[in-house]
Amino acid sequence: MNKIYFRFVLILMLFSQVMLWSQDSKQIIIQHSDFLDISEKEVPGAIVLTGNVIIIHEGVRMTCNKAYHFTKSNFVKIFGNVNMVQGDTLFMNSKYAEYNGNTKFAYATGDVVMRDPKMTLATDTINFDRSSQQAYYNSRGTIRDPENTLVSNSGRYYLNQKKFQFLEAVTVTNPRQTIKTNHLDYYTNSGHAYVFGPSTITSTTNTIYTIKGFYDTKKDEGKLQKGSKITYKDRLIEGDDIYYDRKLDFARAKNNVKVTDTINNFVLKGNYAEVYKQKDSMFITKKAVAITLFEKDSVYFHAKKLLVTGKPKNRIIRGSNNARFFKKDMSGKCDSIHYDQKRGLTQMIGKPIFWNGKNQMTGDVMHLISDAKTEKVDSLKVLNNAFIISKDTIGEGFNQVKGQNLFGKFKDNKLHEVDVVKNTEVIFYMRNEKNELIGINKNVSSKINMILEDNNIETITFFTNVDGIIYPEEELPENARKLKGFIWRGDEQILTKEDIFPKEELELDAKAQKESKAKSKDIDIPMEPSKETLEYDKLKVEKKVVVKKKKK
Repeated sequence: MNKIYFRFVLILMLFSQVMLWSQDSKQIIIQHSDFLDISEKEVPGAIVLTGNVIIIHEGVRMTCNKAYHFTKSNFVKIFGNVNMVQGDTLFMNSKYAEYNGNTKFAYATGDVVMRDPKMTLATDTINFDRSSQQAYYNSRGTIRDPENTLVSNSGRYYLNQKKFQFLEAVTVTNPRQTIKTNHLDYYTNSGHAYVFGPSTITSTTNTIYTIKGFYDTKKDEGKLQKGSKITYKDRLIEGDDIYYDRKLDFARAKNNVKVTDTINNFVLKGNYAEVYKQKDSMFITKKAVAITLFEKDSVYFHAKKLLVTGKPKNRIIRGSNNARFFKKDMSGKCDSIHYDQKRGLTQMIGKPIFWNGKNQMTGDVMHLISDAKTEKVDSLKVLNNAFIISKDTIGEGFNQVKGQNLFGKFKDNKLHEVDVVKNTEVIFYMRNEKNELIGINKNVSSKINMILEDNNIETITFFTNVDGIIYPEEELPENARKLKGFIWRGDEQILTKEDIFPKEELELDAKAQKESKAKSKDIDIPMEPSKETLEYDKLKVEKKVVVKKKKK
């Protein structure tokens, strides 16, 4: 009887002490319990609370089936149907939990589920620091929000920022794409994802690879930095800075841009590009170059602006403003260039000039025709004011042929046979087998046929209304050795692929490389969240207010 009385008194004393402590806001408050007991043998220094237990501490309400309240240390252990609620923003359920009132630190384990208005986290164990408003876990966890499902082996949740951070393997999935990375900052309110380190974003249409990037999972828009690329079945897009809109299937790339057409062995390079996949359209500028394959040899097209359109095997390249091209033994430039892959037709428009070996050709319009099947250059047309000039093999003179139109046939990438028709004129330095000058042939006729070997004129045949004289060198004055309209532009000849870029394009490239080098210093630093990410809820409210005002 005395033991029962003593125990009753002790419980009353402890209960009174608890009531006094409850007046201190830092102390854990036991608001309700069906039963209260003390068992020094079972739980030394604790009050045992059983049945409909309600515990309060600084804005947190905890309920459970049973609890141990360690009053001196301001600490509780709670069991069975544990429910922890912080205001109206955080809810956590588990089988077991611990809470320290002094440090405001909670530990929960056993089928833990943490929820806020935007997401649900399910894992085995969670640690929650209320002082910093951070929760972290090191057991496999699954996060779900209206847009995505995230699975990882560990993570940290910043409640104030509504941000999850993962520093180990994490996978984000939704019906449109899957994100895999080892470093992810994910904002549950906006659906914004910031990845760092080798990361992939995969959909049914393409795969994005980046080592530093941002992706808006709601809008399906991404911003990718150095080392990034977008891979389609027939196309690869690379660049230092890439913006991507999945809904429009549109990509905009800046600095060191490379677009590879894997079906056509075709490459676009430059420092600014726009790619519209659904429209089969690509635009590139700032040291732009299109590289395509002919006869197992690359052809380089350049212009200030290059536009590529059309389905695979039916591409069209349009180059405007200072267009140029280079191929082994062949090059040219003009105001604009138009290449039709299906027809095998390259049109040079606006003051065209074409070089084949040592031969310079000009005219109003030029057409290069290739065989679409063999991809070999087949023929050349020069329409209106056709003019061919080549230096004499030994002397300082120039062989010249002019007429209204020119039609040429190629053999092994070199002009082999040429017909010049209508109002033709010729000045030709004739030499014998010892390369001794025989005389200078000055001739006019209706048509000329020439056979060339290794880009040198071997024979010339004149047709209809032929009128000409072979002059000894000393009898033909210098001022009579050039046909009307003669302009030698040998110093402009494009001899290497680097020569296709004018000075201003090289300056643009130098500027782009300088910018890329400056940004590369930050490549090992994760991307900072944007203002839109940090102020998402605020901006969303402001937008709604503006819309409401407009309606009035």
